[in-house]
Amino acid sequence: MKLRTLLLVSAISALGTVAACSSAYEVKTRDGGSTVTSEKPEVDNDDGFVEYEKDGSTVQMNKSEVREIRKVD
Repeated sequence: MKLRTLLLVSAISALGTVAACSSAYEVKTRDGGSTVTSEKPEVDNDDGFVEYEKDGSTVQMNKSEVREIRKVD
């Protein structure tokens, strides 16, 4: 029984660590729209795009269309 409890506590701790590492970000556009992403969007200054994952797909948006990228608390 103690081994089972120890494994359960370890699993919960591991999940808590993974959850603490990921942060949500909000991408606000110049036209007033916004999207919340589960990971920080990547900004490619050479090509002028902002790239992020949404619903399992990669989304690319022209950097000039993005007003703000902020971390959601």
